[in-house]
Amino acid sequence: MNYKINKPTIKDVAKKSNVSIATVSRILNNLDGYSEDTRKKVLDIMDEIGYQRNAVARNLKVKETRTIGVLLPRVSTTYYVEILNGIEDFAHLNNYSVIICNVGINGESNLEYLSVLSERQVDGIIVCSLPPKDEFCKKVIESNIPTIFVSTLSYRYSIPYVKVDDYQAAYSATCYLIENGHKEIAMLGGAKDDIIAEVPRLNGFIQALKDNNIPIKENLIKEKGFSFREGVEGMEELLKENEKFTAIFASCDDSAVGALSLAHKRGIKIPEDISIIGYDNTNIAEMAYPPLTTVGQPLYEMGKKSVEMLIKRISLNEKVESIIMPFEIVERETVKKI
Repeated sequence: MNYKINKPTIKDVAKKSNVSIATVSRILNNLDGYSEDTRKKVLDIMDEIGYQRNAVARNLKVKETRTIGVLLPRVSTTYYVEILNGIEDFAHLNNYSVIICNVGINGESNLEYLSVLSERQVDGIIVCSLPPKDEFCKKVIESNIPTIFVSTLSYRYSIPYVKVDDYQAAYSATCYLIENGHKEIAMLGGAKDDIIAEVPRLNGFIQALKDNNIPIKENLIKEKGFSFREGVEGMEELLKENEKFTAIFASCDDSAVGALSLAHKRGIKIPEDISIIGYDNTNIAEMAYPPLTTVGQPLYEMGKKSVEMLIKRISLNEKVESIIMPFEIVERETVKKI
């Protein structure tokens, strides 16, 4: 005869611990409303009677889940790949698992996923390239979950970040074109309302022109977006303008390659007819034809550094300083000296 052995339930735990089911539930979900002695007693009873907790609950004794949540926009460019590689490699090296959350193009679902990660009791969160909206930043701080921003920052809230100085990098890219003899320079930018990436890159571009006494022609600035398709659209609009230009600063490699593609279809030779410099130094820049000269961001290192900063906050509960990473001009074959 087979006898069925009933597994202990949360009710059994509550009864033996002499607390309410609600208290046991709060302890399992790491909520407040009980003493440390009560918490310890309940966890000990769970072990004693063999209550089968999930991986999250079992880790409550050490208050760790060894997981990191990553919030990022919909991946529409190759930019995110290297950052994620750096995050995952360094996290796994330190025995952390990574949960990746796609929160939409402009972070439409960031609050929803922040709540999910909080419920999953992740040890820390990395926020990649999302707009630092006030409501979101407030919720991040209220969650008390250690958080690091990558390629974004909040001017209002003190949340540590790791990023490149986009203004200075765009300024340097534009000066590189000027140093190569170009005076009529166009720009393929991102979305106008992108205050984190597009605005400082546009301002750096404009300031470089001003500092070199080059007129700013608004009809040669096309703020379409960072994708390949938007690069094609921007290039089409530039070619329709009745305005000469010998070089383009594209504020993303993907849009730069979109411009390269359209130029090839129109019989325009790069760099003989038009020079192009991109931004990011993603794999697509090296694979493009001709290979793209670009501003190199240390994307992999930025991902790695964000995990390093996060682990420091998790393990030592220390404040960490924000980091501005270096950039470089990676010379390939799309800029001609004139």
